[in-house]
Amino acid sequence: MARVMIIGAGGVGQVVAHKCAQVPEVFTDIMLASRTRSKCDKIAAGIDRHIETAQVDADNVPELVALINTFKPDLIINVALPYQDLHIMDACLETGVHYLDTANYEPLDEARFCYKWQWDYHERFKAKGLMALLGSGFDPGVTNVFTAWAKKHHFDRIDTLDIIDCNAGDHGQPFATNFNPEINIREITQKGRYYEAGKWVETEPMALSKDFDFPEGIGPKKIFLLYHEELESLTHHFPEIKQARFWMTFSEAYLTHLKVLENVGMTRIDPVLYEGKEIVPLQFLKALLPDPASLGPLTKGRTCIGCLVKGEKDGAEKTYYIYNICDHEEVYKEVGSQGVSYTTGVPAMIGALLMLTKKWTGKGVFNMEEFDPDPFMERLNIHGLPWKETIL
Repeated sequence: MARVMIIGAGGVGQVVAHKCAQVPEVFTDIMLASRTRSKCDKIAAGIDRHIETAQVDADNVPELVALINTFKPDLIINVALPYQDLHIMDACLETGVHYLDTANYEPLDEARFCYKWQWDYHERFKAKGLMALLGSGFDPGVTNVFTAWAKKHHFDRIDTLDIIDCNAGDHGQPFATNFNPEINIREITQKGRYYEAGKWVETEPMALSKDFDFPEGIGPKKIFLLYHEELESLTHHFPEIKQARFWMTFSEAYLTHLKVLENVGMTRIDPVLYEGKEIVPLQFLKALLPDPASLGPLTKGRTCIGCLVKGEKDGAEKTYYIYNICDHEEVYKEVGSQGVSYTTGVPAMIGALLMLTKKWTGKGVFNMEEFDPDPFMERLNIHGLPWKETIL
């Protein structure tokens, strides 16, 4: 039915390739491309379907265009680095191909998570009759759809939204990140922000925390307030929301390591001169840390990501919690990855599937919450990320 090109061969790219291969009636032809072709070949070798592979520099638009024109995909799934989003969008515009990603663009020299750069592409995609779907991961992604589902089925008005992300897994390493170390550390060390009464309130990094009791035996954990990009789009598309916050769990060991690395300058993103050459400390640190894709066989435990929503239904106050729990070991048995990669990769495949089957259509640039949540929610249950909901 459709040809798809996946750009990026890390842990998420591995999951996306596996999950697309599991739906041959939609994804008839698959190409996996990255800067290092050997990574693509290794992933393809573990899949019981033919996957084409290719080498491409996602920062090089002419090179991307040449590869796209050779393979002729209907859709590109971008699971490369967020710095590369605009280059891949440019290549899609030049070749007339639909676009999907899992994380918004940010400039290389500034940890600034902002949709403006990609929203500015709306008219260009619209003029070409193309669709770009932004943030089709879990958070952003599924959490946006959870919010749209809550509004459609449970609330007349949403007042407060708390997105709460817990990784209760353990990989046994002294210090490692569950997705790209550079992106992960940039995200955590920037200042926190939350939305309150029409304004953004800024906090010092990791300054606000509280306890939250997670369901199904995970139990109480300390959660820390961060800024996350879906807050920007959700408060934009649901202007009724009075307060929106994003919370994430971290172990004491993780926070201690991170504080030491920050204190000695290893989390800096500006270049420093070392033996006559410029290096970026955080990029050097990334090279020293375990590859997140290598954590699959080591990680045990579960993730729990969901939305706690408060508002009004039929004149009465209502509190509602919707969440997914993902087991790291079960995921590894299925696709050879750990749960954090899985919770991002499965929604990327589902978003692509809904675009290619015309369940979600449009011309321009869109966020997940702009579409009917029902077909996406149905597919979550089918493809490995079942959700539960409860009225509190």
